[in-house]
Amino acid sequence: MILVDAHLDLAYNAINLGRDLTQTVDHGRQRSTEQTAEWIAEAGTLTTTLPEIGLHTPSIVCGTIFILPAEAQTTLDGVAYATPDEAHDQAWEQLNWYKQQCATGFLHLIDNQPALQAIQARNQSVPGLLLLMEGADGLRTPDELIEWYAAGLRWLGPAWQATRYAGGTGAPGPLTTLGLELLELMQKLGVALDASHLAEESFWQALEHFQGPISASHSNCRSLLAGANHQDRYLSDAMIKAIIERDGVIGIALYNRMLRADWDGSKNHVTLEHVVAQIEHICQLAGNTQHVALGSDLDGGFGVEMIPAEIDRWSDLPKIGKALTERGWPENDIANVLGQNWLRWFQRIV
Repeated sequence: MILVDAHLDLAYNAINLGRDLTQTVDHGRQRSTEQTAEWIAEAGTLTTTLPEIGLHTPSIVCGTIFILPAEAQTTLDGVAYATPDEAHDQAWEQLNWYKQQCATGFLHLIDNQPALQAIQARNQSVPGLLLLMEGADGLRTPDELIEWYAAGLRWLGPAWQATRYAGGTGAPGPLTTLGLELLELMQKLGVALDASHLAEESFWQALEHFQGPISASHSNCRSLLAGANHQDRYLSDAMIKAIIERDGVIGIALYNRMLRADWDGSKNHVTLEHVVAQIEHICQLAGNTQHVALGSDLDGGFGVEMIPAEIDRWSDLPKIGKALTERGWPENDIANVLGQNWLRWFQRIV
């Protein structure tokens, strides 16, 4: 069974946090800084490396181009950008990191149909990589997307917090003039839209102006998180239905804060039952199992301490399938969630 994870900040972890993702998870956890209380509080204990992903074949991951704004309200650390030029340079450094991992055989870039089919046919023994830009500030101007498309980028989310392109999490607002120009070029090139992190206003504006493929790589259900902080980080039922109507997919993130509104900060307070609840809610809205999948965001500013009790590392993701089995789910529907839904959608964007 193919396993697809639609959101991993691999290059950010390697470059900004200095993690050697070419080693095993156990090796990475032995790094002295990984064991300090300060590090654990800010980044968490490592769960994901390239050899770890390679333990499951076939698999595909969406590796993000994620760069940190200097003014960001976050516990994330590392190099941050304050100008468009700095953002541009940091984004390309991450792209070059991914290219190096492909050149050395850890990943297989998926930027066309034959590359995707090679993974599906098990003709590739290494995980597939689909490039996803999270926050568009790495583009100094919208027309730089042309060069990024040529380099393999196939999916883009204009926002994280606010960017020069759109309102985002914790920063309400519409698409900017640049954002509207960017959406127009995305549609022309065939670059898909990631709705994750878009502010409410920019989300609905984007759906009105963008007619290309749209999904949410890592966005959980607002209606199951009533009372939680940062409500604008989650998708309302209306937003979920709008994505479903466009034949999109929603990836479930595994951060405990995004799974349980009353999370007490401990690992064991959240279990796979909370993950299943998110999955089943989207299925209820859709009337089928074709619009929900995984977008774990593992090591995206949180580590093993802040993910469900049963999950210790990336290779544990198939346990979500076992949890669905225990709920009585048929095998084909479980396969949809673990990978087939993303595969179907990827056919539209590469």
